[in-house]
Amino acid sequence: MIRSDILKELVPVISDQLVVCNIGLPSQELHMLDDQPTNFYMLGTMGLSSSIGLGVALAQDKKVISIDGDGSVLTNFGTLPTIANNVADNFILLIIDNGSYGSTGDQPTYAGKKTSLAAVAKACGCETVIECQAEDCVDVMRDAIAGDKMTIIVCKCESGNIKVPVITKDPVVIRDRFMTAIREANT
Repeated sequence: MIRSDILKELVPVISDQLVVCNIGLPSQELHMLDDQPTNFYMLGTMGLSSSIGLGVALAQDKKVISIDGDGSVLTNFGTLPTIANNVADNFILLIIDNGSYGSTGDQPTYAGKKTSLAAVAKACGCETVIECQAEDCVDVMRDAIAGDKMTIIVCKCESGNIKVPVITKDPVVIRDRFMTAIREANT
């Protein structure tokens, strides 16, 4: 399975949650599969999906899922200790680890070599860290959504991309509709 296959299977499970999605192809794939106001697509800020998702979770009560990639987490390595030290039990970080920088040509990441992002998250102090294979991601996500603990999921999958259209929505529109969705979810 590749990232787009995982997202396709996850859509029915996460569609009623607040979702912050990583820059590039992951956002484009989610936009193509299930565009809705509760999705915040990153357009131009690699490595910040997990940080923004944590901030949204800390600021309100509804469950927040941040979909990030191994390359982005490696780019913003400070996010894992920040998450560990600012616990939000309504926050789920899904790291789709395909061992590559998928949006820029599938160059290998260190997560595809020796570095285990699950081990790094645990070493940073994250308490509930689950590494799974792509085929198990939906079940792991269901359990995390049903649970009441901040959860880091590292989903290992194959590298590869599908052709997707770019997101043509203005970033201000994406932001504003997401903020409205947050307000409506918490009323």
